[in-house]
Amino acid sequence: IVRLDHNARRFDKLANAVLRRISEQGQTIVASLDGVRLDIPDWLWQRWAYHYGEAEARAIAAASLSEPALDLTVKSDPAGWAEKLSGVALPSGAVRVREAGRVDELPGFADGEWWVQDAAAALPARMLGDVKGLRVADLCAAPGGKTAQLALGGADVVAVDASAKRHERLQSNLARLGLSATYVKADAAEWSRLPSNAVAFDAVLVDAPCSATGTIRRHPDLLRNKAETEVMRLATRQSDLIAAAAGLVKPGGVMVYATCSLEPEEGEGIITKFLAANDGFTLEPVRAADLGVPDALITPAGMLRTKPHLSLGPDPVMTGVDGFFAARLRRKP
Repeated sequence: IVRLDHNARRFDKLANAVLRRISEQGQTIVASLDGVRLDIPDWLWQRWAYHYGEAEARAIAAASLSEPALDLTVKSDPAGWAEKLSGVALPSGAVRVREAGRVDELPGFADGEWWVQDAAAALPARMLGDVKGLRVADLCAAPGGKTAQLALGGADVVAVDASAKRHERLQSNLARLGLSATYVKADAAEWSRLPSNAVAFDAVLVDAPCSATGTIRRHPDLLRNKAETEVMRLATRQSDLIAAAAGLVKPGGVMVYATCSLEPEEGEGIITKFLAANDGFTLEPVRAADLGVPDALITPAGMLRTKPHLSLGPDPVMTGVDGFFAARLRRKP
């Protein structure tokens, strides 16, 4: 094959030598390599090692490279649906399916009894507490898992997202589930600053655009199409978004900020800066017991921080979740 290319002919002996070496020693060479380390870009590995330590960075990386489970949020009866789907009911209320196949062929899909949502992704909406009868803004709402949670909880939900395509998917998902919300196609920060929306909501959920490094299990392409420069660029956008969203919250109301990023600059750093600039809000710690999760998923300050290698319970099948950060803020009366 090399000889067919005039410019490559001189490499024919090299090609043979490399292939011969692979044939003779390939398995030994592969076994000697640190696959986990090689599969994670240097910039990301260095960040994880700096923030979490070498040992936990390796655990995060190994879990990020493993195939994720199929998690479902069910309308009711998690134990019953776990039995029907040959899965397990997680302490947080989600259902984890062991062997799935085609999602749209599973019992309950066509009837709108559940939707696909990572167990960690379902936690930020639950941090708002009982939303029945409340007016709630879900910013950057598509594809709609959190909107569905809020609507199922009895909230009057306004779902805001800038992408027309993602809005179509959100509407399609809610229609299948038999749930409803008010749809707004707009940039979340710009929409939040409209005078008509000032202090108009009892609760606000900010699922901010982020580097998504907590979702590599589901989106391995992130390892190649993300760069470190994006983290700080997105952090600037996130700070702007949470500042704008704060204006929506009524006195005494609650706001939850969340990202699916493992990078502290997009999580804890955003909250620290926000509170320093907004004395009208306080951090309201969450308790592990209220979310049905182990204490390891809650930071000392009372914020949610899940990591891909952590477990939601004692059963080994409960190990592995997307990396999420979320914090609950209360506007002073």
